[in-house]
Formats: sequence, C-alpha cells, structure tokens
Amino acid sequence: MPVYEYRCNSCHRKVSLYHPKFSSDAPGCPHCGGELKRIFSTFAMHKTCKDVYDDILSDQNLTEGMMRNDPRALIEWNKRMTGGEEAPPDYEEITERMERGEWPVEQIEQKRREVMDLPEPLKKGED
Repeated sequence: MPVYEYRCNSCHRKVSLYHPKFSSDAPGCPHCGGELKRIFSTFAMHKTCKDVYDDILSDQNLTEGMMRNDPRALIEWNKRMTGGEEAPPDYEEITERMERGEWPVEQIEQKRREVMDLPEPLKKGED
C-alpha cells in the first residue's frame, strides 16, 4: 500500500498520503482543501535518533552556538533534525531572519498563539 507525496498549490505544504491503490485523482489538501500536485519522492536511509544526536553533538561549532543561544545554530539544528526538509511557507520569514542571526520574537510568539489557538495578549490599559 503506497504512500504518495503531494505539494499543495494553495498553501504550498508538502503532504504524504496513504492510498490503498494507485489513483490518478489527487485528493484535496488536508490543511486548506486546495488542489494537490503529486511530486516525486526520494527514498531515504533513515538515521536513528541517536545517530542524528551524535552527529549534532560531534559538531563543536553547532553545540557552542546552541549554548550561546545563537539563532543560526538553532536553525541548523532544526535542519539536521528534520533531514533538511524545507520550512512551510508561513515560517519562511522567521527562518530567514534566524539564519541572519536575528531573533524574531514577536513573529515566533504570534505563530505559537496561532498554533495553540490562544487569544491575543491584552495591551496596557485594556481590561
């Protein structure tokens, strides 16, 4: 039973979907309902979590950057943990800013509120 990969034409997310049989009809995007386009999948030889962590911990520059709270090190760590998969489009600006060494705190906090469905914080003077 194959798993097929698609890219959404609307939200540009990459999704993997299980199909019990080959079908030329692409389903709708599970995130936004948009049209999906089938993409070629690559095969991978997966490392174990231990292998990934050993790779990260053996990189002295990366571990020192993480200890210094360097946003560039965090992005590099994230790339290694996800196997280099691209960030979804709604995180591209955050990722780009962190790669430049910036901490986009407000954007990160906004994304956290969106994902967790939290209300906007009250501003000073609002009750």
